[in-house]
Amino acid sequence: MYPETFEGFQVDSSETWTSFHKREFTPKPFGDYDVDVKIEACGVCGSDVHTITGGWGPKHFPLCVGHEIIGTALRVGPKVTLIKVGERVGVGAQVYSCLDCTQCKEDNETYCRHQIDTYGAIWPETEIVTQGGYASHIRAHEHWVFPIPEKLDTTEAAPMLCAGLTAFSPLVRNGAGPGKKVGIVGLGGIGHFGVLFAKALGAETWAISRSRKKEADARELGADGFIATEDKEWNEEHRMTFDLIVNTANSSEGFDLEKYLSLLGVHGRWISVGLPEGEGQLVKSHMFMSNGCLIGASHLGSRKEMLRMLNLAAEKGIKPFVETIPISENGIKQAVTRLKKNDVRYRFTLTDFDKVFPS
Repeated sequence: MYPETFEGFQVDSSETWTSFHKREFTPKPFGDYDVDVKIEACGVCGSDVHTITGGWGPKHFPLCVGHEIIGTALRVGPKVTLIKVGERVGVGAQVYSCLDCTQCKEDNETYCRHQIDTYGAIWPETEIVTQGGYASHIRAHEHWVFPIPEKLDTTEAAPMLCAGLTAFSPLVRNGAGPGKKVGIVGLGGIGHFGVLFAKALGAETWAISRSRKKEADARELGADGFIATEDKEWNEEHRMTFDLIVNTANSSEGFDLEKYLSLLGVHGRWISVGLPEGEGQLVKSHMFMSNGCLIGASHLGSRKEMLRMLNLAAEKGIKPFVETIPISENGIKQAVTRLKKNDVRYRFTLTDFDKVFPS
């Protein structure tokens, strides 16, 4: 019999963010364009930790987080054309956009004013809060459900659905490729994908980190060069030599933005994708006047970019650094606690869903 309710591990408050409780919840009503996915694995994202700790402000509790989801399409609506029952599919950080506005029609649907996050959002005309992937199932609009190429391992593909796409979209939108020099600031969950994908796209790729502790990892991921910002006058040798820098840093503490911007050539681009808590950095015009560089940001990516990224990963045999943890109250607690302390190389994927959520 098809389940009317789903099960998931929920947090009840930001004060009890390491306490997960397995319980039933009711998804929004099934629609003509919806796909239900039986979840098999889910990546653990920094967004999950920022959300449950209250670092990004008040949220709708109780809440089941997780938005790097892979599973099997179990049910499709009568108007679904993009997904077939039985396919291995993924769901990322978004489950709906209107597909009718200017942004959606121009492949900018992640910037849709009506977009709905995979967890913590309220479905229109209901009081139902979206629940994420630390769960038995997820219900999403077909546009936000993606076939996973056969060559990709489930546990390695899961983190691509948020962290991977977050790195990939600004790279392709800002010209990363042969003949371009690209810097990736921060070698963490998103940053290590930045190195992998910048290199796969054909760009000269440099990792930029606070210390040299991760230099060997950066080289293993394919980086052509490495800059440690703890070195004296670390920016001088590299002034005005980069076409693009993607900033994935999760902290702005001790961050000398002016020195980073000095690395960019004329009208080079600084694109931020990390979302540190707190007030962030002070930005003054004189910081980027000498090279006329452009400062911007990027949010996730389009369906077309997701499919392109997954196919590129399959084609190039891209292997992120992923540690697996069986899902359970204690398993999730371990994952989010370690992630909060940056004790991960460089991504977690929760597994063994079939043992906790039997059919």
